[in-house]
Amino acid sequence: MTAREALAAAERRLAAAGIETPRVDAELLLAHVLGTTRSGVYAELDREVDDSLETLLVRREQREPLAYVLGEWGFRRLILKTDARALVPRPETEIVVDRALALLDGLRSPRVLDIGVGSGAIALALKDERPDATIVGVDVSQDALALAAENAERLGLDVELHTGGLETAAAGWDLIVSNPPYVDTLDGLQPELHHEPVQALVGAGFHERIAEVARTRFLVLEVGDGQADAVAGALSAAGYDAVTITADLAGVSRVVDGSR
Repeated sequence: MTAREALAAAERRLAAAGIETPRVDAELLLAHVLGTTRSGVYAELDREVDDSLETLLVRREQREPLAYVLGEWGFRRLILKTDARALVPRPETEIVVDRALALLDGLRSPRVLDIGVGSGAIALALKDERPDATIVGVDVSQDALALAAENAERLGLDVELHTGGLETAAAGWDLIVSNPPYVDTLDGLQPELHHEPVQALVGAGFHERIAEVARTRFLVLEVGDGQADAVAGALSAAGYDAVTITADLAGVSRVVDGSR
């Protein structure tokens, strides 16, 4: 089968499987197999495609996240290894990094804690863009910590990774950042979420507990749709000033931060 034929067939199959962006997904899967970029696929439409595409296509038809199927995913300036040990790095989480960097501006050699480090996306992006910072990432999942360590080694970025949870916020930091679990239930949500670690997705009350425990100059939290006002109130109640809500590119209030 040529790349042209494979691309058309893959798009049809992914559309039938309910994928929202079947053409884009087909292009990315084919690019991965051909060892090229998404746009580069169109320069190789007459090239023969081997059987490895079928394996990847079946996984995506089963609604496994595209990032897991590809095994890597872009986050800001980084390409991260991705698999089911941690959540897929999402574009909206890049706003968390934006806010953290803005708050750290002008602060020399800051100490930063990332609670629930997952794949390492936030911690590694901060280290990449603020190399003078000491970045510590903690997680209760040994699998996630192992993946974050693999990403740190691949990228040559020096971050400290430790087993830990909310209690680490009490140590004293310049900035604490977290994308904690905030989904009530996976029922009715996209099937891809069922492939991701449930303990990193489903939970309640983490934002409020972090705000209460944290000993930090700045606190930056990712929140779910409709949660921003309540979390902002929790930060104010915990003594944070200049509490700010920032929307993501879709217009959803996604990040809440404050200082004290």
